[in-house]
Amino acid sequence: MHSRSLTIAFASIATTLALAAAPARATEGEVRKIDAAQGKITLKHGEIKNLQMPAMTMAYRAKPATLLEGLAVGDRVDFTADKVDGQYVVTAIRKTR
Repeated sequence: MHSRSLTIAFASIATTLALAAAPARATEGEVRKIDAAQGKITLKHGEIKNLQMPAMTMAYRAKPATLLEGLAVGDRVDFTADKVDGQYVVTAIRKTR
């Protein structure tokens, strides 16, 4: 397997484990924009309880940026977000349909 394939596989496994470990923190959303070059994703989402954030549309940095691979505008997703170094960051994301 090539190193890029391994990176994608490990990112996918990490995303699955992160969502499984914190199901109460996962938030439903819809992808509105992806800026892969900047590692950013804009999501229309429901309330994010752990951040005490109401439903809104907002851009987030994805850490790692490989989380954005395989996503497209219009995808429905479950995601986990946290505040890291003063920035709101998506730490796990997966398509729901």
